[in-house]
Amino acid sequence: MTYDDILEIYNSIKDRIPFQPRVGLVLGSGLGGFADDYEVATSIPYSEIKGFPVSTVEGHDGRFIFARIHDVPVVMMKGRVHLYEGYKTEEVVLPIRIMKLMGIEKLILTNAAGGINLDFSPGTLMIITDHISSFVPSPLIGKNIPEFETRFPDMSAVYDRELTDCIRKSGRELGIELKEGVYIQTTGPNYETPAEIVAYRTLGASAVGMSTAIEAMVANAMGVRVCGISCITNMASGVTTKPLSHKEVGEVAARTGDNFKKLVDGIIGNL
Repeated sequence: MTYDDILEIYNSIKDRIPFQPRVGLVLGSGLGGFADDYEVATSIPYSEIKGFPVSTVEGHDGRFIFARIHDVPVVMMKGRVHLYEGYKTEEVVLPIRIMKLMGIEKLILTNAAGGINLDFSPGTLMIITDHISSFVPSPLIGKNIPEFETRFPDMSAVYDRELTDCIRKSGRELGIELKEGVYIQTTGPNYETPAEIVAYRTLGASAVGMSTAIEAMVANAMGVRVCGISCITNMASGVTTKPLSHKEVGEVAARTGDNFKKLVDGIIGNL
């Protein structure tokens, strides 16, 4: 996909965008109703954007939502697409590139994840301090797009330290306990085997999921400041004897949703 291809998609919706957003927010599981608490300026369903990937996962309503939160102009992605749906990596990160063209300077990524760290439990909120993306294709493979990034972008500090401090501050102010750790992305859709989880723990991962890392990589490469939060919705395979299910992920995400929403609201207010 070329820069002109991406620009054409952006140009097809730019007249529907009510303001230039400063912050982008990807709403993971448990945050789907986040925008309901704010006055929405407008929303654009992905299905109405020609050439745009549309989520096929139950519970992932796909649309861009525009709202001012604490006077900060924000564009929210309600629903994302994943590699396991059959999309190419460049399609999965296309929404991040479109938000960059909209004008975002900062990006908050959220997700539901499996807990690898044995000190975690379902409902834990984890600040992502770094990630491991070696098990999924880089979103930067292919012809370089110089309008967005250099050929070999640095990934020394994908998760912006000041924004990460902002998450910590918001958690303290709200009395919400936060853990910290390294997130590892796999392709899915299957959950991991117990042996894989042991391997990931050995590599230093604290949580595992099927999104986020490649979004963070492409945002960082484009100069967008990134931070991330995982909601631990289940313990990873082999940590307990309980079988893993998408239903459990949804249930725990819903129970944790209030704290998750308060935290994200606080972060935006502190930016």
